[in-house]
Amino acid sequence: MIKFYFHHTPNPMKVALFLEETGLPFELVALDTLKGEQHTPEYRQINPNAKAPAIEDDGTRVFDSNAILMYLSEKTGKLAGQPGDRAEMLSWLMFIASGLGPYSGQCVHFRHAAPEGNDYAVNRYLREAQRHYEVLDTHLAGREYIVGEEYTIADVSAWGWIDKAPVVLGEEGLTPYPNIKRWFDSINSRPAAARAREMGKNITFKKEFDEEAKRAFFPSNYPKV
Repeated sequence: MIKFYFHHTPNPMKVALFLEETGLPFELVALDTLKGEQHTPEYRQINPNAKAPAIEDDGTRVFDSNAILMYLSEKTGKLAGQPGDRAEMLSWLMFIASGLGPYSGQCVHFRHAAPEGNDYAVNRYLREAQRHYEVLDTHLAGREYIVGEEYTIADVSAWGWIDKAPVVLGEEGLTPYPNIKRWFDSINSRPAAARAREMGKNITFKKEFDEEAKRAFFPSNYPKV
C-alpha cells in the first residue's frame, strides 16, 4: 500500500487530489513541517530534499509532487492522457514544476513572510507569478483541460497552486485570468477535490508560525547547527 507523507500545503494537495480521483488505497502519514518533521534522518531517507510530499510504494520511494503524479499515472494508467499528447504533457508538467509553482512560492514568501524592505524581490516574484498565470490563461482560451481533451495529471498539478491564487497574487486572485478561473472552477467542483480538502482534517498540525516554525520552514535562512 502507498504511504503518503502529507501536509496541507499546495504540493501535497496535488497528490491528495490524484489519490481521491483514482481511488488508489493509501496510508496517510502526517508530516508536520512547522515542527520540522521533514528534517529527521528517517524522513530524509525517503525525501533527501526534506520537503512534502513523498510516497513509499512497496519499497519504492518517490519525492517531488510532479514526480509522484507521473509515477502513479504511469504505473496505473490513470489520468495519464493520450500517448500522442505525452510531449505536451511533459511540457506543462515542467512549466508547473519549474515556473508556476516556485515563483508562486517565492511570491508568497516575499509578500507575506520576509522582512519589509525587499521591494525589488516582492516586485520580481509577483510579476513573474503573474507572467506564468498569463501564459496559462492564454493557453486555456477555448480549452477545457490543460492537455488534450481529457482531465489529466496536468490539471491535478496546476490545481494545487492555482488554489492559492489570492495568497499568491492578492485579493483580486483569478479575476484578471478568466480562462484559468473557468478551468479552476470546473476542477474545483469535482467531488474528489472536496474529498482532498477534507484529507487530514482529523490531524492536529502546528499552526503557530513562531521561531521554531520559521527555522523548520526556512532552514537556509539560519546558520547550520
